[in-house]
Amino acid sequence: MRYLVTFVFVAMFSIYSYADQHMWNGLIVEPENRCSSYDKSEQYPYPQSVEDEIVENMGGVVYGPYTGRYFDNDRETDIEHIVAASEGHDSGLCEASASSRLQFATDQLNLTLAAPEVNRCGEGGKCGLDPAEWMPERNRCWFANRFVEIKKKYGLSVDQAEANALDAVMSACDSFKMIFYPVNGTSDTDISGNFDALTLYDTNKNGRITCSEARAHGIAPVSSEHPAYEHMNDSDGDGNVCE
Repeated sequence: MRYLVTFVFVAMFSIYSYADQHMWNGLIVEPENRCSSYDKSEQYPYPQSVEDEIVENMGGVVYGPYTGRYFDNDRETDIEHIVAASEGHDSGLCEASASSRLQFATDQLNLTLAAPEVNRCGEGGKCGLDPAEWMPERNRCWFANRFVEIKKKYGLSVDQAEANALDAVMSACDSFKMIFYPVNGTSDTDISGNFDALTLYDTNKNGRITCSEARAHGIAPVSSEHPAYEHMNDSDGDGNVCE
């Protein structure tokens, strides 16, 4: 009888534990949970060199997609984690290995640039907030889709408010590509000319960019927002070429 009571208790606990869980867009929806202590500098370190890679992946332009702002150099920007380390930690990485946390912290899929006042804590700053609490001024479709891609890649969950906010944005999107907004006083044509990927990377001038050419120019792997991507063959359709 004692064993039966124990079994019933465990079964009831399991039912209540999973009662809040369901799936949205391939992600488990459940409340955030800090299952272990959090220390960003110790658990999620990254070298400053990732900033150079971010700039390379945006065609050599120092650009903040959250505001559509261009900068003279990367000393004016912060390295920004799209899914913040604290958010990732509370969404599943608190149980992950040190190597998985390091991969998350240095993954170019999860990195972009932002002005300090946008990235840090303060009025209107992202400050580790999730999409239910903060959305960028510009490039919301790109941001929401990328946020979901990162959480899928690392098997992270979303809470219900996040799922609602992300769904509201993504359901109204025609494209999830990063938009390079025109600089004041220039046209869209002027801006696109600055990102002439074929001139920069198509060494043999055949109208396509190969992985060999991308690696020779130091831009591999090439993500879907990079100007070279549209001239390359993404055979598996995952938004990245030459991984």
